[in-house]
Amino acid sequence: MRYFLVVLLLLGAPKSLALEPPYCGDEGVWIQILGSGSLEFGNPRAAPSYLVWIDNRARLMIDAGAGAALRFDESGAAFTDLDALVLSHLHLEHTGDLANLLAASRDADRTGLFPLFGPAGENGEKATRDYINRLIGSKGAFNELSDLLKFKSSTGYKVSVRDVPAVGRRRWSQFSSEHLKLSAVPVHHGGTPSLAWRVDIGEQSVVFAGDLNNQKDTLSAFAANTDALVISHVLPDHARGADRETQLTPSQIGRIAEASNARFLILSSRAKRTFGIESASKAAIEKTYKGPLIFANDLECWGL
Repeated sequence: MRYFLVVLLLLGAPKSLALEPPYCGDEGVWIQILGSGSLEFGNPRAAPSYLVWIDNRARLMIDAGAGAALRFDESGAAFTDLDALVLSHLHLEHTGDLANLLAASRDADRTGLFPLFGPAGENGEKATRDYINRLIGSKGAFNELSDLLKFKSSTGYKVSVRDVPAVGRRRWSQFSSEHLKLSAVPVHHGGTPSLAWRVDIGEQSVVFAGDLNNQKDTLSAFAANTDALVISHVLPDHARGADRETQLTPSQIGRIAEASNARFLILSSRAKRTFGIESASKAAIEKTYKGPLIFANDLECWGL
């Protein structure tokens, strides 16, 4: 097993020194944490967002929470290299920087289509396509970006939005590129259409679970034998009541990771209420899951 944390040491560096972007390795598959936090005051982290690097190129972006555009730029990734962007669900915490990211992309010299996938509820309700139209369409909040939705876009590329059903238990698997294959499965997150995403790169895989409480019990089988399971750590283990309608406790995370036989586990979307009790969360998870466990931080890179 190999997985590496690449850390940029800045302490004591002169202020005039140009900062080098974090480095995720020349070869192989790497997960970069763009945002490891949640949307709340007092949380010094960007909101959830991730990159999958393949042979030193960022090929997939998952979610675009607040701070994602800045972290994307800091990572050294190129927008032209992305095969797609996928959204786990449409809550602000996971999409808040999407308009900023797309605005910044206008001078990225990308051509052709830019696939963007996200959930849609029953009968097409709460659909990603509608969300994007309300966000950047001709009558949207940021209609100065509406050109991005046109085939003859002045930017040189078109955002191609596709809804993925987030109802029932059926697995979706209708996108692949020369670099990766995507699949998704509905997960329960209260009344919000939500998806877990799996990225298969040859014999390796990563699963981004997003926010869920696993009421549908779809995640373990979907994440079977994955190399890395990235999952939200929002609740302490003693959480009760309405919180558990939308999120997992550490004990539940441990059971899912063990049942899926994940090679290692990354805890992200770290909420302020979990700060300072990492040892308790770790102990709760390790009651059932014995593999390596990582508490994510912004801009870290982990290799498969």
